[in-house]
Amino acid sequence: MNVWLLWILAAVVCGIIEVMSVSFVFLMFAIGALAAGVAAALGASVFVQVIVFAVVSLALLALLRPFLKGRIDRSGGYVRTNTDALIGKTAYVTEAVGERHGRVQFSGGEWSARTEGEELAVGTQVSVDRIDGATAVVSALDSSSHPPMRPTAAPSE
Repeated sequence: MNVWLLWILAAVVCGIIEVMSVSFVFLMFAIGALAAGVAAALGASVFVQVIVFAVVSLALLALLRPFLKGRIDRSGGYVRTNTDALIGKTAYVTEAVGERHGRVQFSGGEWSARTEGEELAVGTQVSVDRIDGATAVVSALDSSSHPPMRPTAAPSE
C-alpha cells in the first residue's frame, strides 16, 4: 500500500473527528496530513513526511485556528443554539400572561408563555428565563431601563 494513501486516510479520519468536535484542532491535523500525503506522493522519506505533518499542523494551530475561532465565535465562549439562544431575550406580552397561559412575541414569532406567580398585562416587556417544551417562562423587566416595545402587527380597528 502506498504511504500517501495512509496520510489521506488520516486526513479523512481527522476531518470526521473535526465535524463532531468543531474545535478546529483536528482540521489543522487533517490539513497537515494532506500536506504529508503530498510529500509522500512526491517521494519524500517517512522522516520528511512526519516533519511536514508536524510543521504544517503546528503552524496552522498557531496561526489559522485562532483566526477561525474568532470568526465563528465572537463571544469567546459557548455558542448558544436552538432554545438556549432564546434565554435572556426581551419579549413583549401580546396576551395576558399568568402561571398557566399567555402569549409573548420575540425573535420573530409568537410563543405561548407563562410566569412563576406574577400576572403580566398586554404590552409588558419581559425577559425569557427558560423554555419548557414550547412554552417560554418569562418574568417582567424593569420598565425604567427598557423603552416600551410595540407590536409589529397592524392595530385592529
